[in-house]
Amino acid sequence: MGRIIAIDYGTKRTGLAVTDEMQIIASGLTTVDTKDLLVFLKDYIVSEKVDKIVVGLPKQMDNTASESEVYIQKFLVKLAKTIPDIPVERVDERFTSKMAFQTMIDSGLKKKQRQNKALVDEISATLILQSYLASNF
Repeated sequence: MGRIIAIDYGTKRTGLAVTDEMQIIASGLTTVDTKDLLVFLKDYIVSEKVDKIVVGLPKQMDNTASESEVYIQKFLVKLAKTIPDIPVERVDERFTSKMAFQTMIDSGLKKKQRQNKALVDEISATLILQSYLASNF
């Protein structure tokens, strides 16, 4: 089995999370500058077997797409051209940033550490991946 990688896409930074080879545990991987995302993913896939990519689906409370979905759609087109052999699934990512911030508080991180937006993005990607795993296994 290969890993599943999750993406919390942002216009500046993108949080990434990944499962273990057995696809049981979701862990934060890193945060990358979005402009470097496709290169990072290609390099990662060369070094690790990846079975699936899960991308967050941002929605409003009324279930309509959020403004950032336009950017994600453009990224998905590039992703399909760059990495055509790995299937992509979407997962509702509502509240993941708020949950990530609360997770940071609950884990005892100091205020200065909680201001690290890259860490929030990485935790958000982990929450997206945990949600995917919970709903599919």
